[in-house]
Amino acid sequence: MPAPILDAATCQRLLSAALERGGDFADVFVERSSSRSLVFEERKVKSASEHRGLGVGIRVVTGERTGYAYCEELDEKTLLATARRAAAIASGAPTTPVQLTERVGPAGRYGRQWPMAEVGVDERIGLVRRACDRAYAKDPRISWVSVSLGDQEQQVTIAASDGTFVSDHRPLLRFTVSAFAGDGARREHGSDNVGGRAGRERLDEAALDRTTDEAVRRAVLLLTAEESPAGEMPVVLGPGGCGVLIHEAVGHGLEADFNRKGVSCFSGRMGEMVASPLVSVIDDGTIPGDRGALALDDEGVPAGRTVLIERGKLVGYMQDRLSARLTGAALTGNGRRESYAHVPMPRMRCTYLAGGDDDPADIIRSVKRGLYVAAIGGGSVDITKGDFNFTVTEGYRIEDGRITAPVRGATLIGNGPEAMRRVERTGRDWAVSADGGTCGKDGQGVPANLGMPTTLISALVVGGLKTGERANA
Repeated sequence: MPAPILDAATCQRLLSAALERGGDFADVFVERSSSRSLVFEERKVKSASEHRGLGVGIRVVTGERTGYAYCEELDEKTLLATARRAAAIASGAPTTPVQLTERVGPAGRYGRQWPMAEVGVDERIGLVRRACDRAYAKDPRISWVSVSLGDQEQQVTIAASDGTFVSDHRPLLRFTVSAFAGDGARREHGSDNVGGRAGRERLDEAALDRTTDEAVRRAVLLLTAEESPAGEMPVVLGPGGCGVLIHEAVGHGLEADFNRKGVSCFSGRMGEMVASPLVSVIDDGTIPGDRGALALDDEGVPAGRTVLIERGKLVGYMQDRLSARLTGAALTGNGRRESYAHVPMPRMRCTYLAGGDDDPADIIRSVKRGLYVAAIGGGSVDITKGDFNFTVTEGYRIEDGRITAPVRGATLIGNGPEAMRRVERTGRDWAVSADGGTCGKDGQGVPANLGMPTTLISALVVGGLKTGERANA
């Protein structure tokens, strides 16, 4: 286990101060972080930055109420004052925290063999310059390229009044290539990224070349894309990154706080069939090197593999300590926070639709007319109703069982639970995204990932461009 940032004796005194007016539970979250960012645009360094942070967040929970305070100093006088500010939520006899016992979280979740902190500025510039030069050389229609490299090291120590005392050291890396292509009449955009909880070893030449070439391919492809068909039709979602539909339209609705408060479309439906029997949805923190991987969540709970929907039946929610305590559920290791300045809440890690038995080619051949979606971009979701609207960033017509012309301007419109009931086939080509992204909730962002196999949804509403409208205008 990494060395704790604050020792157990100090954390024990902070917990006692936090509970000196009573309370059901208290915890201390100590964070030390460093991050670096480099952006290379139009063949030159656009920006470069480095940031270091240090802070302590202290929480006291009484019933459903939470008192929270944080500071950015480690001297004990300031820390005790912070604990007592958090304690203001409670009133009653002091509560005695359990004696802290140091323990070790699961190993092997992070792939850092060559820490990015050891990679110098010149080498970093060389990596982004190489990708930029390759993108311009790949196709004469590429008119603008941006390459970014960002990495972070986060050290945490977590102490809780149930005796938990753990530490973790989490790396994070992301390399992104973004390109615009133009032919005089149109200008289109493509991007791709690679990364995860890993170090410099993730950025080998093959990975950087794939990422660069994919960004260029997507931008150039859209120059010849047709307007998307519109209307209700079968939709085939490709493996990996299309799991954003699972993350947004299903995953958020399975976070325990929304269900405890009765505001999710899945509230009160435990044990019911909420999807096709082909659908199993899992939230997993155990995939080595994955952007959503965690040894421990931000409440000190080991981050495991949580089955949410099993063969169509709702069997679980993603729990943090507060929701689990109030509902009597088992902890799942989904308590996450953006930083020491934020309270934890139930959040996803890597959420995916499990693989099936079908040959992906057979799935395509089974569709007479429809849409094949290779990549999904942003969108919006109503957690209460489950309604969603997503932008398709790479899509194609399916005609007579074959993928044909690329399309632009497509959107997917539907309802999460209803879409899951319409899943007719799932492929054996399950994959997760090469990197994932940052998941937002209540103003907090945390790294997360997603995935799925090739999947046929029998009917979704596809929105297309209006006549004369231009994508990326």
